[in-house]
This record gives sequence, structure tokens and C-alpha cells, in this order.
Amino acid sequence: MDILKEAILEMSRLRAEKSFCPSEVVRVMYPESWRHFLTEVREKAWEMYLDGEIHLSQNGKSLNKEEKPIGPIRISKPISEGGC
Repeated sequence: MDILKEAILEMSRLRAEKSFCPSEVVRVMYPESWRHFLTEVREKAWEMYLDGEIHLSQNGKSLNKEEKPIGPIRISKPISEGGC
């Protein structure tokens, strides 16, 4: 079981249509030492984005899958194509 993946998916479920910061995931998991895990949760979020499991955005725009983002990102449920 991949605990970071499960935590990101659970936060996506709880937030429904709202986006959230990767730090929110690790703050819940490790309230005292969340900063130590920020790189790992960002890496996992990027992997999940490339696999289509979640959506990542920066400044309100979808990220380019060809280039890792620098700076703050937001995580949300994947954007469905086709409307169903």
C-alpha cells in the first residue's frame, strides 16, 4: 500500500470539487514534521497526475505534463472529459 497515494486520494474525496495544497496532506499525516515530507508528497502527486489519477494546477491553470512545476501547486480530482 502506498500511504501517500492513499492520503492524496482521500483528501481529494473529502474536498470534493475544491483543490488543496500538497502540504495539507502531510500536515494531517505528520503535524509536527510535515515539512520533511513535502518533497515526497509533491513527487507522488506529480506521478499521480501523469497517470491521470488527480489533476494538478498552478495559478489556476492545468500543468504541462512535459515539465515539472516549480513553486506552489494545487491538487484536485481529475477533470473528466466528456461530462459523465
